[in-house]
Amino acid sequence: MLKQMEGSRAVAEAVALCRPEVICAYPISPQTHIVEALGEMVKDGSLAPCEFINVESEFAAMSVAIGASAAGARSYTATASQGLLYMVEAVYNASGLGLPIVMTIANRAIGAPINIWNDHSDALSQRDSGWIQLFAETNQEALDLHIQAFKLAEELSLPIMVCMDGFILTHAYERVDMPTQAQVDAYLPKYEPRQMLDPNEPVSIGAMVGPEAFMEVRYLAHARQMQALERIPQLAEEFATVFGRDSGGLIHTYRAEDAETMVIAMGSVLGTIKDTVDAMRDAGHKIGVLGITSFRPFPHVAVAAALKHCQRFVVLEKSLAVGGGGIVATDVRMAVTGMGLKGHTVIAGLGGRAITVKSLTALFERACRGDLELMTFLDLDWNAVNKQLEREKAHRRTGPVAEALLRDVGVVASRNY
Repeated sequence: MLKQMEGSRAVAEAVALCRPEVICAYPISPQTHIVEALGEMVKDGSLAPCEFINVESEFAAMSVAIGASAAGARSYTATASQGLLYMVEAVYNASGLGLPIVMTIANRAIGAPINIWNDHSDALSQRDSGWIQLFAETNQEALDLHIQAFKLAEELSLPIMVCMDGFILTHAYERVDMPTQAQVDAYLPKYEPRQMLDPNEPVSIGAMVGPEAFMEVRYLAHARQMQALERIPQLAEEFATVFGRDSGGLIHTYRAEDAETMVIAMGSVLGTIKDTVDAMRDAGHKIGVLGITSFRPFPHVAVAAALKHCQRFVVLEKSLAVGGGGIVATDVRMAVTGMGLKGHTVIAGLGGRAITVKSLTALFERACRGDLELMTFLDLDWNAVNKQLEREKAHRRTGPVAEALLRDVGVVASRNY
């Protein structure tokens, strides 16, 4: 059924169709509307049997999800930004215990300084946590990926983060095709946990493991992620059969057949990149797009295959490994080792900075000409940066950086959110 609705509401309805039995949540923008909607459904009885548990923190939310999943319940939660960081210890425990929890990440920058707008810093900070991470380009894909996530998580007994761009998707009203309960039931089988606590067959979970077995435990977690590389495309094909549309998978390409320059990205920015590429194609540039849906596990083989005919690639990412550079670009470069491709990293959109067609066009034209730097910060205000660096060189005590920059760019620092 076609509906015009907010992205958060679309995800909430999709999660409800997956028949979760325990939902635990703590509010944090921009994911709050998702769990609010689910809470309403539980309260009015339209989502039943399901227990909605209000908790005192994000750490408690993940802890409750772990307990519920270990007891054999299909479990769901959602968070963003600082909330994800607050639950990190439990995040690692969930994957280490092999519990198939599904969690929405409404991607938002992490501080300090505080910032409520979108980038991918939160999810990518947990790239080594053992969770599968899937990134949605549109609200339709966010809806679809949650349905696929429950099936994949429960088959492999691994937790999954479904990542959607905060505000850009969560608060955007778009037309989505909402499946029926019968369709979801035909695709997603009744939950049969691969492991659970049973009083009739008592076991211990989370036991201490020493050097004699810890490495093997971690390798087996890696092996299950490698299994996901096979199942993710298969589940996307099964999804297309039941729901009549392509969604999910490891990667997807756009106008890539004869591309000499390939632009690589994740999430909603792919729409703006595709619009830019369309205009550049009309102007004669051979340029294409590679969108990555599965960031963890990273699809090295699929990425290499998608780039084998191009001459260069540009990874545009909404995150920064401080002191290192690009995060996604590191994995892409590993995938194309030995292929002789020239790769460029572009850091863009941090803290919600707009990524415009005008800026992308100039950037991609430089890449096509072969004069783009190996690492670029798109639309960075170098005047403000250099002014602060000079100030720090001249004075030992210059005050907080964020407040100084806000004064330089003419923005009042005393915002209240």
